[in-house]
Amino acid sequence: MKKIALVTDSTADLTTALQKELNVHVVPLKVRFGAAEFHDHELSAEDFYRRLAAGGPFPQTAQPSPADFLSLYRKLLASHDAILSIHLSTNLSGTLNAAALAKAELNAEIVLFDSKNISLGIGPLLKEAARLIAAQLPLSTIVQKLEATRDRIVTLFTLDTLDYLHKGGRIGKVPNLLGSLLKIKPLIRVNEDGVYVLQGVARNLERAVKNMVQTFHEQAAGRKPSALFVAHGAALEAGQKLKKALEEAFQLPASAFTQVGPVIGAHTGPGTIGAAMLFD
Repeated sequence: MKKIALVTDSTADLTTALQKELNVHVVPLKVRFGAAEFHDHELSAEDFYRRLAAGGPFPQTAQPSPADFLSLYRKLLASHDAILSIHLSTNLSGTLNAAALAKAELNAEIVLFDSKNISLGIGPLLKEAARLIAAQLPLSTIVQKLEATRDRIVTLFTLDTLDYLHKGGRIGKVPNLLGSLLKIKPLIRVNEDGVYVLQGVARNLERAVKNMVQTFHEQAAGRKPSALFVAHGAALEAGQKLKKALEEAFQLPASAFTQVGPVIGAHTGPGTIGAAMLFD
C-alpha cells in the first residue's frame, strides 16, 4: 500500500501531543506586529495575548507562501508515495491556493482538501484522516470518507468582541454593529461553506456556555458525538467551564483542550472560547 503523509496548517491549533499522535506535518502561517513578523507558534500564545493587551500595532496575518508548501512537500515525497493536505476554509484564507501552486510544481500524488472549517474544527478531520491512513485505505477512499466526516462537524465559538474579526476582514456574515453597540457575547458558527455566521448572542459567560451546549444539542439532531475539541484564547477558566459543561452534557471526554494560537487569535481576540464536535 502507498505510504501517505498527512499535512495541515498551523490554524488547526493542534497541541504538540496531538500533532505527534496523529503524525501530522504543519505548515505555519505568519503574524505581524508592525515590522516584527513571526511564524505561528514561533511566538507563544501567552506572549501573543500579552502583546494584544499592551496595545500597539494591530496584528496582521499572512498565509504560507507556495515556497513554504513546496519545501515541505518535497521533503515528504522523499519518504512517502502521496500527500494528503488538509487546510482551513478557502472562504477564510488563501492558504489552500498557495498549496495548489506548490502542487502544480510537482509531479506527485498530492490531494488538497478544504476543511471548510478553522482552528479546532479541523481537528476531527485530522484525527479521522490519521485513522484511515493507519488502516491503509486507498487515498481516494480516504477522501470520500473525509467528505462525509466534514459534513458532520459542528464548530461554535463565542467572542468578547467582534472588533478583531471586523478589523481582520474575516467578519463573514456576522453584523459587527450588533456586538459593538450591545456589548454582548456573540455566538458564531462556521457554516457548511466555511464562513462565519451569527448563531446567537449572550449577555455573560454563563449564558454563553449554556447557549453553546444547547446549540450543540440542536445541531446534533439526535446523533451522538464521537469527538470533542475545545479551545480558548487567553481565557483558561472560561475554556475549562465550557469543556466541563460539554463533557457532562454529552458524556464524552474532550480529545483535545488547547489555546487558540496567534494567527487565529489575531482575528478572534482574547476571551474567546470554542468547541467542535464530530457527530456520528
